[in-house]
Amino acid sequence: MTRNQEEVAGLPTRRAALRLLDAVLRKGLPLEAALDVAARDLDRADDRGFAHAIAAEALRRLTDLDALIDSATKRALPDDAKARFALRIALVQALALDTPPHAAIATVLPLVDGGPRKLVHGVFGTLMRGGATLPSPPSLPPAVAARWERHWGAEVVGQAEILLAAPPPLDLIFPPNAVPPADLEGTTLLPDHLRLPGRTAVAGLTGYGEGRWWVQDVAASLPARLLGQGNGRTALDLCAAPGGKTMQLASAGFQVTAVDSSESRLARLSENMARTNLDAKLVAADLMTWSPPEKVDAILLDAPCSATGIFRRHPDVLYRVRPKAIAELAAMQAKMLDRVAGWLKPGGLLVYSVCSLEPEEGEDVVEKFLHGRREYEAAQLTADELPESVPVEGNRIRILPGLFGDAGGADGFFVARFRRRSAD
Repeated sequence: MTRNQEEVAGLPTRRAALRLLDAVLRKGLPLEAALDVAARDLDRADDRGFAHAIAAEALRRLTDLDALIDSATKRALPDDAKARFALRIALVQALALDTPPHAAIATVLPLVDGGPRKLVHGVFGTLMRGGATLPSPPSLPPAVAARWERHWGAEVVGQAEILLAAPPPLDLIFPPNAVPPADLEGTTLLPDHLRLPGRTAVAGLTGYGEGRWWVQDVAASLPARLLGQGNGRTALDLCAAPGGKTMQLASAGFQVTAVDSSESRLARLSENMARTNLDAKLVAADLMTWSPPEKVDAILLDAPCSATGIFRRHPDVLYRVRPKAIAELAAMQAKMLDRVAGWLKPGGLLVYSVCSLEPEEGEDVVEKFLHGRREYEAAQLTADELPESVPVEGNRIRILPGLFGDAGGADGFFVARFRRRSAD
């Protein structure tokens, strides 16, 4: 690295953004997991945040950014060409993040040398002079759009693109019958829920320090609701971290054992439980090798999945998750569901959920479960359990892009509830 390169203000931030994109698109790593390594040269939190913002926005608009780049080159650049990565970073700053074009290109050019540098400068200049813009809403990757259209229809694809346009609003969940602080004004979509407009600093909101609420997407709050009030009954929250569902169950009166394989994520869960003055037993274990000491009254299995339902929070999933991975995850989910089925008391409820828009991880898994576990039956959802706005079909809920669209949308989710028959 030359002295002139180091003297370019903002260059380390753009270098970190390039590393982030490379980690996601070439190495297949989650964006959040790659941040510490990619931003290792950045000491200031603001710089790390901006590097993350550049990469995340580039991923939201990657299909359209690449279309612009391809429109200005005689031959398509390879997907992993450094020039393409540099152009993505420069263009997303200029066209989506309100960075002046001269600053966008000046902070990117030092990342490439020789012929590619001339190419980046030329393509960027051509597009800026031609009045290039990005479409609104952004386009989904073609493979994802085709898959979701096949499963859910073109209208859902359109709704997904609308959600992709921006990070989601902030959802707060309260203990049952709690009264939100008077100065928190928002929209209530479900009982014990409040949605605040815009992006808000969580720690500065009234009630955070006192533990009067926690952050949880409105769709993610549905699975725990299907277990009802605890009244001292025992419950397992499996794959529990970061803990929103654990807090729901504890605040509803369950004696909760929260199990997760990640000790670091359980540490965060423990902090949240302490802040909200709620209690649960925390266990760091792999549920495929761990077993509870005795059967319980209720089980919530929020299984590890493709996470394609939270694409607006984590747009990297649109590029990392392929059909092969979805099939492998579905097989693992089926094994998990089969393993935990023996831990429930007769008459107890089991809720299975995934934050996925793939039917292979939702509908297909539970169909196989019901077919193979005759001691279980579908536990039908009744009209008084959830508002009419929530789409219920028998014992299942499928949240697709478009639900609560006028209020900012919801994450994609699948939830199913089962009851263990009183006599096996």
